Amino acid sequence: MGVNRSAKWGPARTMLVLAPIFLGAPLYTLYHQFLLPPPNVHPYDPITSLPHPSESTILSYAKYLSEDIGYRTPGTRQHAQADAWWYHKVQEIEQLCRRVVEKEPGRKLECNVWRQHGSGNHRFDMMSTRLYKTYVDLSNIILRVSDGTEHSKSDAVLVNAHLDSTLPSPGAADDALAVGVMLECARTLIETPGWEPTHAIIFLFNNAEESLQDGSHLYATQHETAPTVRAAINLEAAGTTGPELLFQATSEQMIEAYSHVPRPYGTIYANEIFSSGILLSECVWFSPASSSANGSLSSTDFRQFEQYLNVTGLDMAVVGNSYMYHMRGDVVENIQPGVAQHMADNTLALLRYLSSSDSPIPSLAKGFDARPRTVFFSSLHWFFIYSFTTAKIMYVTLFIASLALWRMARVQKVGAGFKAVLAALAGALLAANAVAFLMKYVLKKPLSWFKVEYHPLLLYAPAAICGMLIAQLPFSGPGKPSMERPIFMALLLFQSFLAAFGQLLNIGSSSALFLGAIGFFVAMCVDTAHLALRTSSSSINGNKPIANDARNSSGYGMPGQVGTGDQEVSLWSYVIVMLIPLTAGVQLLAVSLIVFVPLTGRIGRDAPAEFIIASIVSILGAFCVSFMPAFVHRFGPRFLRQILWMAILSLGLAMAFFYAQNPFDRMHQRRLFVVHKENVNGKSRTLSFLLWKLACVMMVGDKHLHIAAADGAPGFDSLVHAMADRFGAQGIPPKSVIMDDYNGDWDILYPFSTVLSPYQIELPLDPTYGVPVPAQQRFTVTAINDTVNDITGTRRLTLKIDHPGIIWTVLKRSGIVIAFDAHVLEWTLDNDPPDEFVRHHIKEASFYGSDTWEVSLLIKYPMLAPTEEGVTNASSGGLHVNFIGIQENQMWPAKKSEADGSPVMKLFEELDTWLDEMTGGSVDATLLGCVGGEAVI
Repeated sequence: MGVNRSAKWGPARTMLVLAPIFLGAPLYTLYHQFLLPPPNVHPYDPITSLPHPSESTILSYAKYLSEDIGYRTPGTRQHAQADAWWYHKVQEIEQLCRRVVEKEPGRKLECNVWRQHGSGNHRFDMMSTRLYKTYVDLSNIILRVSDGTEHSKSDAVLVNAHLDSTLPSPGAADDALAVGVMLECARTLIETPGWEPTHAIIFLFNNAEESLQDGSHLYATQHETAPTVRAAINLEAAGTTGPELLFQATSEQMIEAYSHVPRPYGTIYANEIFSSGILLSECVWFSPASSSANGSLSSTDFRQFEQYLNVTGLDMAVVGNSYMYHMRGDVVENIQPGVAQHMADNTLALLRYLSSSDSPIPSLAKGFDARPRTVFFSSLHWFFIYSFTTAKIMYVTLFIASLALWRMARVQKVGAGFKAVLAALAGALLAANAVAFLMKYVLKKPLSWFKVEYHPLLLYAPAAICGMLIAQLPFSGPGKPSMERPIFMALLLFQSFLAAFGQLLNIGSSSALFLGAIGFFVAMCVDTAHLALRTSSSSINGNKPIANDARNSSGYGMPGQVGTGDQEVSLWSYVIVMLIPLTAGVQLLAVSLIVFVPLTGRIGRDAPAEFIIASIVSILGAFCVSFMPAFVHRFGPRFLRQILWMAILSLGLAMAFFYAQNPFDRMHQRRLFVVHKENVNGKSRTLSFLLWKLACVMMVGDKHLHIAAADGAPGFDSLVHAMADRFGAQGIPPKSVIMDDYNGDWDILYPFSTVLSPYQIELPLDPTYGVPVPAQQRFTVTAINDTVNDITGTRRLTLKIDHPGIIWTVLKRSGIVIAFDAHVLEWTLDNDPPDEFVRHHIKEASFYGSDTWEVSLLIKYPMLAPTEEGVTNASSGGLHVNFIGIQENQMWPAKKSEADGSPVMKLFEELDTWLDEMTGGSVDATLLGCVGGEAVI
């Protein structure tokens, strides 16, 4: 496949030869990337009779929790019911442990069970906002398995999953699946003959993750076993298909421990993206569990273990098909077969290793204070791991070797090759984003790719290719030498330099560029050797190097174009160079689309979702076909122009196809959040809708709907007008309103409410509505222990919140939210209140039946509020406190089976039916009955 043969074949035969690699490598990679193990039906191996995790058992637990019990939102009756049932299941494991020990005299095995309950508070910053959490009587269930000795108990590994679910979802995958995995792992270990843990395993079934990680905070700060934890494994789910992804690893020891799992699936690329905060994991809108301490939206319970226990560990989650994440569709029937088995097998292997005598657990007793300096990635079920130091040596060595190869190969015009490479990258990125601009602002069809993770490839890959090809036109033309080999060499130098430079900056994801450069280096070595052999053979035979008309037998090339042997690349080199980008690159692109497409489709109406996806496809896609800039110069300008026209035609067809697409359907729904608000001050009643999201509020008196979109897909305006026609006052169109921190109707969603784009619809007054609330059931905020010190200019008081039958909501979850303006000097939440007059938001979650909570304050008095002119006395009317919460028995569909026939639940049923008919089932609505108001204290 040398130069002459390639010229003889022409582009058609050449591409036919390369097609098996070009198509086969990505398909083979994707098949193995998402391959799941066959599920175990029985809890014991039919051949050896040894215990092993059973997917059937795991899913039976998930089904009972998510469907028989249902929505386990903290503070609800179902939440308490799940707590009691799971405590019984864990006690059964403790009893099994005792029976096993009785059957095997002398076996060192001990199981201890706790049901922890307690109250506390913690600061939980999110979206660059200071937020405070308080919780009352929440619970955890803890199982510790040890060999019974103090030595075993002193150094333990913690494995965690949460028992509760979020309000809009029954939570089969998130996180009943992981809860079942943990219990099956415990059973398997206990029933394994002779197994004795050198180091204890603590199974934490925390019961309040969805209320801003209250359960894990409760355990980390108050449980007696917490000080013995040396490392943590957190199991999560943000989807229902595919293998669980290792997306956060915080020490070399734990990364090495992960190398012992049978089916590794993780990469430093995901680790760095997640820890950077740019990944909106646990979706920006419906996940309080998605905020890190630096204000980004990317953390799980693992955050609490890091912050309060100073431990390292691993964070793993199912991420495929996250369209079901926090939706009604998160049920067992939508969990792909093999998902539970994959998580269980990997978790079991981790626990076996970390509890063994070979475990690194004792070495982690001092905690950690730095992120790991370790490169790791999985490929085709192999797991690769090496240190940053090793990476720096390898990458710099490769770059130096590439420079040496350049000199040895004597490739000319490499400078022009660099320009062509940079032009190709810029062209791909600009063209893809230009198409994104057209789709969003000109054609008014943003997010048309939303319902299939790989659909963006069909739209933006042709655009990126068009940009790459257009950028190559200045480098190809009559009389110009072929740029194939200079660009090929430039690609090697470019990737090897970026890999070395990136790694010197401690960017572990530079490994992808290193792998790509390895392919180019080997390919260039082969090509240089092949060319040297041909030159030597020609010299021996007395032949001269050929400088001929660049036109080949297929008619490609231009008359007069110089075609010298050292300007073309052997086809064998393309075979080599294609392998790594089409495997490693495709893996990165696939996991990026699977994670980002469903999430960026609902990050706000004004968010650049279209451009984010276009950039991901163009940048990672360019890496996958990094050989293309060189290859398109192989057959001259005519070939370049032909494939450019083909790419333009493909792009036009793709844009026409997506112009006709509806972003949503029944399996990929738009999210709708509906809030019916009762004002306890007697002034008004409101109904609010949040549409992922979309939001609305209806009032009697000032009766209106507030509607806000949080996705940029088309159809929102027509839906707003349809709501106005159906529920609004006749003849009054919807109008936009301002959303800010003082829009009290949206405090239940704070701080996510700050990015909504709300509309207002006036509603007709319903004179028949209005049922007085008994005094013992009223939602009240009062001050106790209230004293004013005129000398120090301070006021000390305790806010007491009584909320019978009302549960706290953190964005979408149950609970109470209060907001007020004051200059706080001291309070019981932490030791560092903001040293200024500012608005404060406090969110609370309680166990079912707990109806009171308090917070004590020392504030400046009189209160001086800053204004443009200076300050003004803001104390004349007292301390104004806005409050809001969810009525526990007025949530739809969570309480659908218990609907009490109240006006609110009847309205919810009507709205839900109307939305289903209006949208064809492409909307998933969550409807909440809320109570709120303002107290002056």
